[in-house]
Amino acid sequence: MKRSTSTLTSSKVATDCAEKWNTMKPGKETSNGSSSSSSNPKIKGHKCGTLKDSSKTGHAPEELLAQTIDRLSVTEAQSHTRTNRPSKPPSSKNIPRPRSPSSSSALEDIADLILKNFCKNIIVMVGAGISTASGIPDFRTPGSGLYDNLNKYKVPYPEAIFDIDYFTYHPEPFFTLAKELYPGKYKPNIVHYFLRLLHNKGLLLRCYTQNIDGLERMAGIPPEKLVEAHGTFSTASCHLCYTPFPAKEARDCIMGGKTPRCNVCYGVVKPDIVFFGEDLPKSFSKFSKDFPKADLLIVMGTSLEIEPFANIVNAVRPNVPRLLINRDLVGPFENNPLKSTDVVELGELCEVIRKFVSVLNWQTDMDEILKSAKF
Repeated sequence: MKRSTSTLTSSKVATDCAEKWNTMKPGKETSNGSSSSSSNPKIKGHKCGTLKDSSKTGHAPEELLAQTIDRLSVTEAQSHTRTNRPSKPPSSKNIPRPRSPSSSSALEDIADLILKNFCKNIIVMVGAGISTASGIPDFRTPGSGLYDNLNKYKVPYPEAIFDIDYFTYHPEPFFTLAKELYPGKYKPNIVHYFLRLLHNKGLLLRCYTQNIDGLERMAGIPPEKLVEAHGTFSTASCHLCYTPFPAKEARDCIMGGKTPRCNVCYGVVKPDIVFFGEDLPKSFSKFSKDFPKADLLIVMGTSLEIEPFANIVNAVRPNVPRLLINRDLVGPFENNPLKSTDVVELGELCEVIRKFVSVLNWQTDMDEILKSAKF
């Protein structure tokens, strides 16, 4: 798609910029349309491809997991939409028997696996959808209005506001936007606290997030358990020489309408969030070691369209169950029929998580977390 050089209307810029930012869904790889030669992955706007499984060897635990969920169903609202029925039932007497198709629930069967200690290393992948209940708009929704204050800037095309080359000479549009996005204005919701609950129970191997709102940190997830794939506001640096800059000082400048400048080269300082054309954080490479260890993958609130984040959903071992909690079917979960180890629970995320907590019998633990957070 060729970039437009004409000035966009404020409403068009608002809608498109919003979508591009929170879902990190660029139309190009870099500002000049070329790929970087860097060995580190960059954000791309193409549909996810296939990432080869990082382990080709079978392991008994995940085989048991796969067999125990052979009849998990996809549910939407109160009705079943699809049911997986493998040709061969589980044969080991040690494997919990699945429920009958008529009474099977995706959440109940996954909960059964967790409670019977089949899932001890859970990876969670999350996107913008988990934060909508916190008041942060899902920027894919047209007319969200968050970017109306950008109409005074003549942004040549929507992606420009998040393009590192454009930012070099025109940082003001991004900083105007950053005032709204800086952590502190919004609070975590029950979905974020569910991640905290998994961590408290020693089950969370890692949370991979596309979000830059910092709500996972605010919910109490330790930084070492987080991979913020699209960066973070918690640190800042010069975008030219990469010299670290005090994050609080950068925030104070931005919130005060000033441009933070590097003390070394006088380049513009920005929060360490990933712009188009920039490398992903080094921490993202942890997936190559994390995903082969996982015995359950939970995917929530993401469109699974943005590479390379979308691709790592395929990096778990072949027989590891993958649970999608989302409003819509996305990525490999759109396949019909589903892979026998893929299960889906569609609906409003907070309601689904409340149900999940209930079937796990973790309500008391969740109440304690919410009470301590003054939720």
